[in-house]
Amino acid sequence: MKLHCEVEVVSRHLPALGLRNRGKGVRAVLSLSQQTPKNPPRPPAGGERGGQHPACLLISTLKDKRGTRYELKENIEQFFTKFVDEGKATVRLKTPPVDICLSKANSSSLKGFLSALRLLHRGCDVEAPLSTLTPVKTKEFEKFKTKMVITSKKDYPLSKNFPYYLEHLQTSYCGLVRVDMRMLCLKNLRKLDLSHNHIKKLPATIGDLIHLQELNLSDNHLESFSVALCQSTLQKSLRSLDLSKNKIKALPVQFCQLRELTDLKLDDNELIRFPFKIGQLTNLRFLSAAQNKLPFLPSEFKNLSLEYLDLFGNTFEQPAVLPVIMLQTPLTLLESSARTILHNR
Repeated sequence: MKLHCEVEVVSRHLPALGLRNRGKGVRAVLSLSQQTPKNPPRPPAGGERGGQHPACLLISTLKDKRGTRYELKENIEQFFTKFVDEGKATVRLKTPPVDICLSKANSSSLKGFLSALRLLHRGCDVEAPLSTLTPVKTKEFEKFKTKMVITSKKDYPLSKNFPYYLEHLQTSYCGLVRVDMRMLCLKNLRKLDLSHNHIKKLPATIGDLIHLQELNLSDNHLESFSVALCQSTLQKSLRSLDLSKNKIKALPVQFCQLRELTDLKLDDNELIRFPFKIGQLTNLRFLSAAQNKLPFLPSEFKNLSLEYLDLFGNTFEQPAVLPVIMLQTPLTLLESSARTILHNR
């Protein structure tokens, strides 16, 4: 049984020595192992698998593939699992006096692994087979890959999952007609590029990617951007959104709830209007909406603090009556009241 995650082993003696730990985990493979003798005796009927040869926890890293072994039977002082749903947990050992801090793990895999640890701590048997104390192969660490770029159909993985720890995924020119649901399991994803495909609709579950900061959907067949996405966790995470070269005619008013947006590209769509509350996008600095069908800009547009604006190629209408713009400085209250007194004698 194995678990892929980041691990930091913290000695509880460090504070007494006036030292501090690094505070940063390393990518590791955790294995529940059992040392097998060269001539193992035949186990008695009904005997426990780990009875004579106690199971241990083996932590292997890319630099130390042989790993460090920790005994488990009656050696776990406490489990800390408050943030297990976020892929985090800590196992406190008695001997040696260390805390094994786990992070960036698949939450369901982590829960199963911790359950097995509890059983082995009590000296009980587990359903999953225990591995032998052998060095971890380098290919095991490929699962920690954080960036993947796919730019053709032939390279698109059909029979295997995407590496769980991906932070940047690009799948362009792959002929996708929908978002692959396997992508929505990549909880560490920060940048998702699905440009140059044939996607017509976005699943609301994209909003479950809580760390997603950049989303590129340019050159697809989208006709809308759903309200569900606007009201998802993307409100807090999304910084850059590219919807250029689609078939979008309008954005919902809830789109203005994506207030962390700094870059927005809407070029080459069929936009006939901006959301009337667009002034609520107070962090927006880059806005490009060239080659659309915008006849006018909403009044709240003046509340934006843009550094770059491109509205080339839109069909803006000439207003029937040009507004009178007063550019003079407002009068002080004293001068205004004095003028009123003089006017009324």
